[in-house]
Amino acid sequence: MHHTIFDTPVINTLLRWFSIAFFRLAGWKIVGKLPPNAAKSVLIAAPHTSNWDLPYTLMVAFALQLNVYWMGKTSLFRAPFRGVMMWLGGIPVDRSQSNNLVAASSLAIEKATGPLQLIVPPEGTRSGTRFWKTGFYYIAAGARVPVVMAYLDYRKKVGGLGPVFQTTGDVDADMAAIKAFYAGVTGKNAGQFQVD
Repeated sequence: MHHTIFDTPVINTLLRWFSIAFFRLAGWKIVGKLPPNAAKSVLIAAPHTSNWDLPYTLMVAFALQLNVYWMGKTSLFRAPFRGVMMWLGGIPVDRSQSNNLVAASSLAIEKATGPLQLIVPPEGTRSGTRFWKTGFYYIAAGARVPVVMAYLDYRKKVGGLGPVFQTTGDVDADMAAIKAFYAGVTGKNAGQFQVD
């Protein structure tokens, strides 16, 4: 994986304190802690209903001292912003092309020598959708790492890490269990998030 702001010592520390102060002043509570068995993991980013989700998610990552990478559509990585987005941990995803992103992501997690958390939004879009993509599930299963249920609840002003989930191979049952956790979470644009 490439070098990011999360492994840039002084800046990382400054942004951690900025993030903690920002959330305090905004009335948000950051909860959860990454357990040792999830140092390498796939983090679900849900609900994803607004452009504000990315900066808030990155600030949660700073506050919790995570080492995250996140997937985003290729349009976010156009010049002149590509370098900045990559430094922020971004990985461009071209949805118009069929590629082996799941296998490549699993392999990258496996080969990483230190902690690495890959953030994947299961909806695949900020627009309302009834169906979650299962890429995050197969990335975690392929890398043999757990799924961590990360979230931003704009109504309760709480964000952070929820339960750690180990995939079993029964995709339907596992997805139902994962979605059950998100049933009470409210996105910034609440009407655009469904887990049924």
